[in-house]
Amino acid sequence: MKGGVDVDDMEPRGAPVGRRVVLGMVGLGAVGVAVGASVQDRVSRTLSPVGAPIQDVLPAAGGFRYYSVVDRVPRRDAASHRITVGGLVARPRSFGMADLAALPQTRLTRDFQCVTGWRVQDVAWAGVALPDLLDAVGVSSRAKAVRFESFDGAYTESLTLEQARRRDVLVATQMQGAPVTHDHGGPTRLLVAPMYGYKSLKWLGGIEVTDRVVPGYWERRGYDVDAWVGRSNGRDDAPT
Repeated sequence: MKGGVDVDDMEPRGAPVGRRVVLGMVGLGAVGVAVGASVQDRVSRTLSPVGAPIQDVLPAAGGFRYYSVVDRVPRRDAASHRITVGGLVARPRSFGMADLAALPQTRLTRDFQCVTGWRVQDVAWAGVALPDLLDAVGVSSRAKAVRFESFDGAYTESLTLEQARRRDVLVATQMQGAPVTHDHGGPTRLLVAPMYGYKSLKWLGGIEVTDRVVPGYWERRGYDVDAWVGRSNGRDDAPT
């Protein structure tokens, strides 16, 4: 991040990233999966001219690369942080960390794959499965999609309602057995396990149920709206 750390959310300062650059990223990323960090470093250098604020791999980062679409993301304290959920729902509300903890908890372990090529294997996540959160607010029969907003003030993402109801899509509050850190998108972030990292929006602040898919930050700059890893069509096993 989509959307830093672990995600794919690099942002151009100034001119948007064009389709040719995006396709080049994807192509180089595929090579990066096969041959490792040296290619991933070349990908980063290739992207630098378009203004993406790409940061180096941080010490003890566990293989994650940290990106952000703004120069500085405000920090939110877990004690006061809230996620607003609204749109086409019966009971709009906001959820604090204690509210999320009171909902059913889902744990899963998945590889985290960035579209630019790097991957971190066997990342342990925990939080609220998005279907459980949607059930808590009551989704309208008119709903077709779900839109997500980062509290960085710039990054957005969307899923179809069918995708959002997968059990491997989480509002994640824990990562690798600890609270999600700020650099990893905490206090809460989205995890869309079967898709590339740019779908897993960091610094989650708002969820809106909508009547259509609203293309997100990177989709408006040429990325695929449906970002299944390996084009699996999302038919991989989901957690219970």
